[in-house]
Amino acid sequence: MALPLSQLPVEILREVRERKWTAFLMFLVISFTVLGLGFVWPYKYKSEVVIFVDDSNIIQPLMEGSAVTTEVSDTTSAAREMLLTRKVLEAAAEDRDVYSDSGQVSPEVMESRIAALRSGLSVKSRGGNYFSIGYESTSQMEAFRVAQKLAQLFIEESNDRKRSESRSAYDFIDNQVKSYERQLAEVERRLQVFLSENVDGTEGDANARMATLRGQIELAQLEREQLVTRVQSLAQQLNEISPTIRREQTADEYADRIASLEEQLDSLRLRYLDTYPDIVILREQIAELRRQRTRAMADGGAGTVISDDVDNPLYQELRTSLARARTEIETIDTRISSLQRLMVQQTARMERIQGNKAEYAELTRDMQVNRQIYDDLLKRRERARVSMHLDIEGQGLKFRINEAAQYPTSPSGPKFLMFAMAGLVLGILAPFGSVAGLLQIDPRVRAKEQLDEEIGLPVLIEIPYVRTPFEKRRDRRLTNLVVFCSLVTAVVYIVIAVASGVGYF
Repeated sequence: MALPLSQLPVEILREVRERKWTAFLMFLVISFTVLGLGFVWPYKYKSEVVIFVDDSNIIQPLMEGSAVTTEVSDTTSAAREMLLTRKVLEAAAEDRDVYSDSGQVSPEVMESRIAALRSGLSVKSRGGNYFSIGYESTSQMEAFRVAQKLAQLFIEESNDRKRSESRSAYDFIDNQVKSYERQLAEVERRLQVFLSENVDGTEGDANARMATLRGQIELAQLEREQLVTRVQSLAQQLNEISPTIRREQTADEYADRIASLEEQLDSLRLRYLDTYPDIVILREQIAELRRQRTRAMADGGAGTVISDDVDNPLYQELRTSLARARTEIETIDTRISSLQRLMVQQTARMERIQGNKAEYAELTRDMQVNRQIYDDLLKRRERARVSMHLDIEGQGLKFRINEAAQYPTSPSGPKFLMFAMAGLVLGILAPFGSVAGLLQIDPRVRAKEQLDEEIGLPVLIEIPYVRTPFEKRRDRRLTNLVVFCSLVTAVVYIVIAVASGVGYF
């Protein structure tokens, strides 16, 4: 049954009073055990180096946009990961300034040193751009030298990594530039071969050519329709006019007309072939006039008046115009046929262009994309080149030791005085705490409240514990003896603690 809290102090004091020697032995054992632990507890000394991360200098604003300085995100964790690498730990474990026998150690000793370095290393953030690298060891000199060496190795490794990172970035971008340069040359070669094998041109050129041919065909058809209308009109007029007229003239007039027609014939021959309709008609007229002149001269001489039927000049003119119009129709028909043939050729050309359109679009797209990436990589390569030189010359991110390692003069862990004070306090509190714990699990009934609250039985009367005078005298003597022993033990404990604290032990 759980004891009520109001009765707990009284019961604790009664139990301790009844078990005085047990409480004294518990005080003695616990206090001196903690004091002995203070004697054998290994003291550890810690030395730290404070490092400042200089990520802003005069170079950064001057080179902004032209170079990228190396940055470190989450400096504390990055420094911890770097220092815990085996390369850095082995360099520290093999350093002769830290370990004098570094040149003759076995692999087992080296592994133990690396494990000790890994367990004693600590990296903490100090706020802002500051962080500390510390090392804790049982040896003051070892803690001091290892802290110095780890800070030195961290700065050297950071600088090497920055240079390697910048160099790797430049090499990578340079390889990408060369790769895209080869790809771009290959795409340009393929496009050149494609254009040399497909001379049909582009879709825009073919559409423009087809539109031009279509317009020319439409104009030729309109012109042909006009000529057909003109031929019909001339044929109608020609049917309404008589081909000959009655005329009286002398033989000499034939010579004048022949001379005039021959002059016209010579003029037409300068421009047309002999098969030209007008030339053929003029030659027939000249031959006819010569025959008429011969007949007239045979009948009555040159001055004889001759009445005969001659060709109507208007009829001849209309006939000539009709022949010219028909010839023009034939010419236009030939031109329309040629244009339609060209139109068919352009249609076939468009079909070929459409067939090659996908390949041409793919080649041009690849060339444009490769060109854009290639130009962008060229800019990035130059920026990477400048960034690499910045890191090589140490003008980028810098790590600077703000506070050097100090030789530790006092241990960093719990001191002997703390063990002494803790042993004395724990020795005094242990008996009371143990009794309090036992009372919570003791099934016996110690107070009437337990019966009222948990069982519900009414308590009629409570009989107090009565001791005889002899028992009281015996208990008093025993209590005085236990108190005396406790005081002697406390004095001895304090003397031992003070003597150890001033250096007697």
